[in-house]
Amino acid sequence: MLRREFIAGAATFALSARPVPAHAQQSATRRPRIGILIYSTPERDPNTQALLEGLRQLGYIDGQNVTIEYRYAQGRPERLPELAADLVQSNPVVIFAIGGDVTPHVVKATQSIPIIYAMSADPVQLGIAKSLAVPEGNATGVTFLSDQLAAKRLETFKEAAPRIARVAVVRDPGHADNELPIAERAAKALICAESSAWVWLVKRWPTWKSSR
Repeated sequence: MLRREFIAGAATFALSARPVPAHAQQSATRRPRIGILIYSTPERDPNTQALLEGLRQLGYIDGQNVTIEYRYAQGRPERLPELAADLVQSNPVVIFAIGGDVTPHVVKATQSIPIIYAMSADPVQLGIAKSLAVPEGNATGVTFLSDQLAAKRLETFKEAAPRIARVAVVRDPGHADNELPIAERAAKALICAESSAWVWLVKRWPTWKSSR
């Protein structure tokens, strides 16, 4: 819910400064163009629906006073570079990039069009932001990092099963975050200092999700 609320708020922030009559019908050539790039499809991605709702609440309606340009990879990551470049060519006033899979391709495609992203990955590790406090460049947004939860999960496991001596974790190594070192330190402190107590099962399954 918090993610959807942020994306709706980001839509408001991105367009609130534009002098567009919110309830007036405009010709297609005069409407501001908004770009949206997503990993799956607009119908399947709940974050996209939250973004559209935020625009509607602000009074921006696709086909009336704004034109929304969608590009979606239908779960095929190899399509993202081409789709990002094509979206930039449509010359939108702002691009919303939904997911850590998507955003790097948009950032590579343009250094001038404002980009707003929402992801669970670390934008600094992805090279999108200089820092979380001062991202710089033309891209900004929010990340729903849960690094510290990695240690908290292990604390919960230990409380539920005090005799636990071995941990196995399935993790996507392509996801940019710091959960691995944080969780590993917690496991050694809470469970056992020996490396044999810590087992990582690492495998990437792109079909797990529609976007990160």
